[in-house]
Amino acid sequence: MPKRKMDKDFKLAPQLEKDSIFVCALSLSQVRLINDANYPWYLLVPQINGLKEMHDLSEDLQQMLTIESRRLSQSMATIYQYDKLNVAAIGNVVSQLHVHHIARFTSDIAWPSPVWGYAKAKTYDEQSLNQKIEKMRSVLAGFSL
Repeated sequence: MPKRKMDKDFKLAPQLEKDSIFVCALSLSQVRLINDANYPWYLLVPQINGLKEMHDLSEDLQQMLTIESRRLSQSMATIYQYDKLNVAAIGNVVSQLHVHHIARFTSDIAWPSPVWGYAKAKTYDEQSLNQKIEKMRSVLAGFSL
């Protein structure tokens, strides 16, 4: 079990707050949906202040993040049946540690290029957004840690 749990006063980076919507909280991380309907694109954000790199986490928390990433990846596979799943912790623009999970399809607007800067974000309409969030919450709940 992790030695350190999420910070009660956790602060999400303003850019992540602006670009994404809260889906749910796991043991360590928030699951967030990027508000871009061009791609099914989720983030895992460990709820510990001051993290920039994976090695900033203790070994047990690195393992917890890996387990949560697997859980999110499995959930995305169940929902989207994608052609490829891109998982990356890049952070060139937002240094706060966050892990992107992007479902890619050979038919998507950017395939096979990276999604960053390829097309203007297409925001979700309220109904689609709510359906996506509820579906992910439901499927995530089915995968135990």
